[in-house]
Amino acid sequence: MNTPPRLLVLRALGLGDLLAGVPALRALRRGLPDHELVLAAPAELAPVAAATGAVDRLLPASAPGRAVPRSLDWTGPPPDVAVDLHGNGPPSHRLLQTLRPRRLLAFAHPDTPEIDGPPWYAEEHERDRWCRFVEAYGMAADALDLRLPRPADPSPAPGAIVLHPGAGAPSRCWPVDRYATVATALRERGHRVVVTGGAGEEDLVARLTKEARLPDTDVFGGGLPFGRLSALVAGARAVVSGDTGIAHLAVAHAAPSVTLFGPVPPSRWGPPAHPRHQVLWHPGPDGDPHGRRTDPVLSRIRPEDVLEAFGRLTDIP
Repeated sequence: MNTPPRLLVLRALGLGDLLAGVPALRALRRGLPDHELVLAAPAELAPVAAATGAVDRLLPASAPGRAVPRSLDWTGPPPDVAVDLHGNGPPSHRLLQTLRPRRLLAFAHPDTPEIDGPPWYAEEHERDRWCRFVEAYGMAADALDLRLPRPADPSPAPGAIVLHPGAGAPSRCWPVDRYATVATALRERGHRVVVTGGAGEEDLVARLTKEARLPDTDVFGGGLPFGRLSALVAGARAVVSGDTGIAHLAVAHAAPSVTLFGPVPPSRWGPPAHPRHQVLWHPGPDGDPHGRRTDPVLSRIRPEDVLEAFGRLTDIP
């Protein structure tokens, strides 16, 4: 039996990164329909990759932070096509080059002059960047092609407002006491408020739970399995979070959201312009998105700003 040609896509990053890359992944799927599309990404993102409808198989690959994996556990002949959807190189370029693909698609970089790819623009929005990238290789992409299928499982808290205090770095974490103020105000208005947190965010979740006096039934910490988290977000009245994966998941399920930005502006990672997605951002100098303290720009956002943004959501027909 003839085996199909294989397309290896490297995007060994987090949940939000994968969801922001969905339009490009789907463009690759349409552009190379006869290929088996293998996505090199963290193993825990396998159900997310499957939900996109673009990925045939996930190859587990990860590294601390946003680093490039040291190697890929690729077996068999070299990939027919390898795509660097991870960064602008050269570490990610060279990782894929070690597999000797017949064709390598990547952004141009002066340290890898043998790759004739499109230029990288640092200020470009993440979704637009990768759509422009695949279009440079002749594959049409739609930056708004972000939706995921409705989860099969029911929400564990239908109609609740989801607060998610964590993020990939402390610099993108809004202070817990302010989340608690928002939670208290929303509960006084008669809303059910639940809190979520990923693995390693137990302390944030515990502090918010205590300060907001939330019952145990409204706490979903420890990193929910993707299916359960997806159902929770899809059935939420709103999702309130910083610039992190759950905000992208709200976009994927067209769930109303309030996203607090800093130190990176929404012009690079924000949701598509739509009344159901409210963005809070006080312009200021760029900070370190991987910093160890809450960024000053993010700190300018007040609880009343979040409550006003939620009020704008309730005005949507």
